[in-house]
Amino acid sequence: MDYFIIVVTTAAGLYFHWWLFHRIRQWSDRDLALSFAEGDQDKRQYMLEQLARARREGVKRRELPAWLEQAAAQYSVSSL
Repeated sequence: MDYFIIVVTTAAGLYFHWWLFHRIRQWSDRDLALSFAEGDQDKRQYMLEQLARARREGVKRRELPAWLEQAAAQYSVSSL
């Protein structure tokens, strides 16, 4: 019974840390996208849509800042 308790608590702890790690990554990606919005509500919505698009297209995390910066520049050009 002792081993069962150890296994269950270890598995629960590992799952919690995995879940927390992924939530923090999602929050930081969202903050990155919103940092390009510069307080503009329309651009904010646009950048969140672009973040969702980047996830669907499978943009790697390392390439995400440059990808979002390019998307923000395209918004500035298209809004003029």
